[in-house]
Amino acid sequence: MDPCPLPLSEINAIVGRENVLTSQEDCACYAYDASKLRAFPQCVVFPNTVQEVSELLKLANRHLLPVFPRGAGSGIVGAAVPRGGGMVLAMNHFNRILEIDEDDMIAIVEPAVITGELQRRVLEHGLFYPPDPASLHFSTLGGNVAMCAGGPKAVKYGVTRDYLLGMELVLPTGSILQTGKKTYKGVVGYDLTRLMVGSEGTLGVFTKLIFRLLPAPEAVRTMMAAFPRIENAAQTVSQILKSRIIPSTLELMDQSTLQVVENYLHMGLPQDCEAILIIEVDGREDLLDHDMAKIQSICETNGARNMDVAAESSDRERIWRARRSISPALGRIKPGKINEDVTVPRAQIPSLIRHIRRLADKYGLTIVSFGHAGDGNIHTNIMLDRKNHEELNRAEKAVEELFRVVLDLGGTLSGEHGVGITKSPFFMWEVGKAGYEAMLRIKQALDPNNIMNPGKMFLPDRAFFQP
Repeated sequence: MDPCPLPLSEINAIVGRENVLTSQEDCACYAYDASKLRAFPQCVVFPNTVQEVSELLKLANRHLLPVFPRGAGSGIVGAAVPRGGGMVLAMNHFNRILEIDEDDMIAIVEPAVITGELQRRVLEHGLFYPPDPASLHFSTLGGNVAMCAGGPKAVKYGVTRDYLLGMELVLPTGSILQTGKKTYKGVVGYDLTRLMVGSEGTLGVFTKLIFRLLPAPEAVRTMMAAFPRIENAAQTVSQILKSRIIPSTLELMDQSTLQVVENYLHMGLPQDCEAILIIEVDGREDLLDHDMAKIQSICETNGARNMDVAAESSDRERIWRARRSISPALGRIKPGKINEDVTVPRAQIPSLIRHIRRLADKYGLTIVSFGHAGDGNIHTNIMLDRKNHEELNRAEKAVEELFRVVLDLGGTLSGEHGVGITKSPFFMWEVGKAGYEAMLRIKQALDPNNIMNPGKMFLPDRAFFQP
């Protein structure tokens, strides 16, 4: 379908010509996200007020112009890619922290605030915003809400939706809506705030967000433990949680990951173990030594060796260096990858890892798995060269088999990355026909002209990577 004519003079009248980009060179910067999928918009618009967002969406409905909200473009499923032309609504100017309330422990922010910046600012007040996606130093809070971002701390603290109390947003028709309150409780009417979390820009444009905060923990303890078999590591995770200790982090790296990172860092990581766990606890200083001693005992009971407990902050940094070095280390294997964030019940992690190994052998691929063992969220990285179409074809077949395995194990196709374009062909596999149709009816009710981030989630065809 050809893009519709661009009502440029009307757009300029709303936001000013200085806030509109139309050249191909400028638009190229907004044509892709971290998925590496690419599609050029007809223009990029930078609104400054909620009223301007409202007027832009009313205009888009009149002209049937597709609108693609965009934060930092750090998502990896193509949710921010402007497939089909149209207008990218770049929210860069909505970048203020409006309020930090120490008494009620809430923060009110605009959607382009960087996640890590909010964490730093609230820590100055002795407060804590827990969601910590790997992209926290550059991803925006609006994007985090749109995709319901998680991170390593989700096992103890939950994900983005668990901290969002309310929002101001503009519906696809241009209406300005307030949802939720500053209160932690509120059950008047449908929960529209929760509806918008994870909606991937298909139901509205966020202009203000209200988050609840927690008191910052007094102290942190960190350790690394290596296990001869992955079943030992999974059993350790279950026993730690059953012992009434909830670690702030329970990260797993499989044997393939260990080998890749060791070849990159040469830091003495064990190569003869099937898995390591990075375990972190936080809270009151006087309780952490007791908790860590109990965790060490559980690890020993399950055959752990090479246990490394951080005594100083430098030791903790060394342990986390192994986890943070995975991405750069993977870049030495192949120039590209398909990163799937599948999630299964914790007890099914060993079965999932062994299925992944069989897929690697069957399709002649290098597959590296690591992630959040505490909540069963395993990042499965299929390494490839996207210019090698035969290898890409094998990788896509492996992804399909992986998804069927995950669903058979009682899991979900995405724990935190979302659906976007790349998982759209498999959306109905998980939600079923009735679920798909119910969600589509919600989309049609709020966005009757399908202008808001069209081509995401409800997209039956496979999306291929472009060079």
